Amino acid sequence: MIITCEKCQGKFKIPDDKIPKGKVFYQACPKCDNKISIDTRQKASPPSEEVPDGASKPETTNEEAIIDEVDSGAYDAGDKPFDFVEEGVETSMICEPDPVIREKIRATLENFGYHTMEADTPKDVLKQMRFHTFDIVVLNERFGTRNPDMNNILKYLDRLTISIRRNIFVVLLTDRFRTMDYMVAFNKSVNLIVNLKNINDIEKILKRGVADYASFYRVLRESLIKTGRI
Repeated sequence: MIITCEKCQGKFKIPDDKIPKGKVFYQACPKCDNKISIDTRQKASPPSEEVPDGASKPETTNEEAIIDEVDSGAYDAGDKPFDFVEEGVETSMICEPDPVIREKIRATLENFGYHTMEADTPKDVLKQMRFHTFDIVVLNERFGTRNPDMNNILKYLDRLTISIRRNIFVVLLTDRFRTMDYMVAFNKSVNLIVNLKNINDIEKILKRGVADYASFYRVLRESLIKTGRI
């Protein structure tokens, strides 16, 4: 059975042989610890949708299937990336295929005090994001795709609820746009644009971008804290 958490929209699978039959029971979401109510009492099955002869079913592209595959995958505690990190330690994920550029980014993030992870494929990244909310994600828009406008990581981040998404600072690495172009950042639903030509200045750019972000959201965060919403 695939369970969806109504709080964080995360999905995970419970083996059928582990599910009590004909009862209402509760399961903690492995991503946000929300208590999920699961009802296995008999219910009428909805009528199946028939496809007329000669009609074709909608096709799912390979890239779209990656997100759905990860969303519906079985929960595996081994996929949780930071079980050992102490509370309060900030974490980051690097999604960059070039090892030289990746090393520069990793060194910068570690200098800032972030506990950093790297991944080789979008599927690996999405598996980690199922169970951990990273404070910073540095993403090359061509990571795992030839079409930068069909990036699976960006599509996944766009699905998150605003309460989760606003806590993730997303840096988009690109060869198409200017560094710190905030109009493009808004259009791409990211927090900071960094052109790869400026990668040697990543430390100064990232420091400025994070400071601007913290200043912009300071009043909102203070209001949310006062009202007990975070």
